[in-house]
Amino acid sequence: MADQAFKQIESRRLLVRRFADSDVEPFLAYRSDPEVERYQGWGDYTREDARRFVAGLQSQHPDTPGHGFQFAIELKETHEMIGDCYLLTLREEPRQAEIGFTLAPGHRGRGYATEAVLRLLEYAFTTLDKHRVMAVAFCENTRSIALLEQIGMRREGRFRQSAWLEDRWADECHYAVLRSEWEGAAN
Repeated sequence: MADQAFKQIESRRLLVRRFADSDVEPFLAYRSDPEVERYQGWGDYTREDARRFVAGLQSQHPDTPGHGFQFAIELKETHEMIGDCYLLTLREEPRQAEIGFTLAPGHRGRGYATEAVLRLLEYAFTTLDKHRVMAVAFCENTRSIALLEQIGMRREGRFRQSAWLEDRWADECHYAVLRSEWEGAAN
């Protein structure tokens, strides 16, 4: 099922593509930013962590059940890598996937995350033939929640104090959209 031919998907302003060695520095810059890390929970992130992460992606392919795939988000105009998005095909039910996204702070508020996630959903439903795509966000992460709702995902639940966030337990909001809902909204 892995999409071994994957190179990139394109939108009006962005390329959502495989990570390249040149992405290590911009990836490290936003991944080690406390504002970004706050809702991600990966802790201290070093240059070596970033190098290993990017190198490990070279042999991976989207849509491998049980393995998440990270896509770099690049501005077409400047070729700058500004964030990433994620797709995890579920091992136990490969017709379903989970997505995630992270954008560097200096590029927020311009619709880039929305544009990238919409293209990722289109790829998941049309190319990978997914039945259902879900996303999880900390309920207090209002920007992510707004994006998920704006693109047509519906809240399916709120899990009370289900995840550790910095120094306390926090609620997670679970969202999903079915392929039939996605296709209906597109028409």
